[in-house]
Amino acid sequence: MKSKHRNFLDNASNQQKAIPHSQLIISQPPQPEKIKHTLTGSRQGVIATIQVLHQLGYANVRDWTPLLPTSNPGEVMSILVRTISIQ
Repeated sequence: MKSKHRNFLDNASNQQKAIPHSQLIISQPPQPEKIKHTLTGSRQGVIATIQVLHQLGYANVRDWTPLLPTSNPGEVMSILVRTISIQ
C-alpha cells in the first residue's frame, strides 16, 4: 500500500515540475482605462442620483460635470469620467 502512495506522490511531484512555459500565467500590471458614466433625465432625477452615488461612496458630487441641457426639453445630463484598472 505504501508503494502505491509513493508512486502517486512521485508522479504528482514530477508533473508539477513539468509545466510547459506556455501554460504559466504571467502577471501583467493593470492597464488604466477611462470610462464615462452619463446620467440623463430630469434635473431633480440627475441631482438625486448624483447624491445617492456620493452617499454610497462611489463618486464625489464635485466629480460630475455641471448639468448640461440635452436636445429634449426638460432634460439634462451630467458626466463622470473615472479611470479604472483593467487586469
